[in-house]
Amino acid sequence: MNINLIAIGKTDNKLLISLIDEYIKRLGFYVKFSLNIIPDIKNSKNLSEAQQKQKEGELILNNITPNTTLILLDENGKQLDSIGFSSYLQKHMNSGIKQLVFVIGGPYGFSEDVYKKANGKLSLSKMTFSHQMIRLFFIEQLYRGFTILRNEPYHHK
Repeated sequence: MNINLIAIGKTDNKLLISLIDEYIKRLGFYVKFSLNIIPDIKNSKNLSEAQQKQKEGELILNNITPNTTLILLDENGKQLDSIGFSSYLQKHMNSGIKQLVFVIGGPYGFSEDVYKKANGKLSLSKMTFSHQMIRLFFIEQLYRGFTILRNEPYHHK
């Protein structure tokens, strides 16, 4: 199974980039993982919230293949602890899917078209975090999930 994380806008904090790269490297021992950054919408200040979500949604859907299982990282999604998330990953791996894609939306969330295409929604927290930090948190949780599945000592109960 391949796992892909799609995110809107670049990460400009060098410390976050370094940590994200570190966890991507660690993930490589467990799963084929890629991070796909969709550039910010140009002239977004001239767009309404709905127009920006629509344009971002089109870009997200252009990066999805028909056989993709699409999971949105959404504040209203299901919340799991780390062990629950590792079970969630195992369930998807056992189902035989080839491509599992998680998406971090733009500042206003997702368009209706993206919600319609999604196979599920997860929330990392009820708290609000920057989109750049969520990338790190999510990739670290992926890594943690795989170490839990392998009974490695990274996660302490």
